[in-house]
Amino acid sequence: MREAIMRRMGWTVNVSFLIAACALPVSASAQYDCKKPLYLTFDTGHMEVAPLIADVLQRQQVRVTFFAAQEPTKQGDGSLGAHWAAWWRARGAEGHAFASHTWNHVYWRADLGDAAAPAFRVRPSAGPRQGRDFTMGAPEYCEELGRAADRLQTLTGQKPLPLFRAPGGKTSPQLLASAKACGYTHVGWAPAGFLGDELPSEKFSNVALLRKALQDIRSGDILMAHLGIWSRKDAWAPAVLEPLIVGLKAKGFCFRTLREHPDYAAGQLR
Repeated sequence: MREAIMRRMGWTVNVSFLIAACALPVSASAQYDCKKPLYLTFDTGHMEVAPLIADVLQRQQVRVTFFAAQEPTKQGDGSLGAHWAAWWRARGAEGHAFASHTWNHVYWRADLGDAAAPAFRVRPSAGPRQGRDFTMGAPEYCEELGRAADRLQTLTGQKPLPLFRAPGGKTSPQLLASAKACGYTHVGWAPAGFLGDELPSEKFSNVALLRKALQDIRSGDILMAHLGIWSRKDAWAPAVLEPLIVGLKAKGFCFRTLREHPDYAAGQLR
């Protein structure tokens, strides 16, 4: 059934590889002992694959951390809009964690100003100034972070973590210091944790990305993917997601949210 849905949506899947990967043995005790934790995170995107991603996470009993912005979507009024409110509410009830990705998916481009009055050249990929460069002061950037966090709390019923992920992972020491001053710590990802769903499928097939991730990921890594990428022809999710989770569990890994990360747990953030 899932294969038929994916084919109707224009996704190509290596079915035999998918079945073989999902048939790998899973160590239930590893999930409880959690001696080899991984931290799977998702940034928002076009959201078309979000329901199927949620199905996989629920079926595999994996909790993740979502970094959310109000991005354009294939259905509805943005990834944090009313159309997706029920989806976010369900994820809150399931025990996932949430954090800001800025409201308008604002890319840092350069530092301006100085330490006394920091400012940044930015380019949002959403909102009324989408695709345009302009200057944003540190207070405005903090408003971007807080607006996304406030919306997440409204949608999920859960207090977001005092964390953020800058779009594209693009930051500077000045940006990080400004965010820290208003209560937000930045979270990137491990080199092996870049799962490749942004890469062109013509050069980086789903099978190749899955193989590389299973080979390179190590305990403690933060992993990063998206709730839909506009530019990738053969969608990474959910084709790779479940085989990846199953394969990593078979290797003794377990999954935790950033609430439990030693660097980002609530008691460690000051």
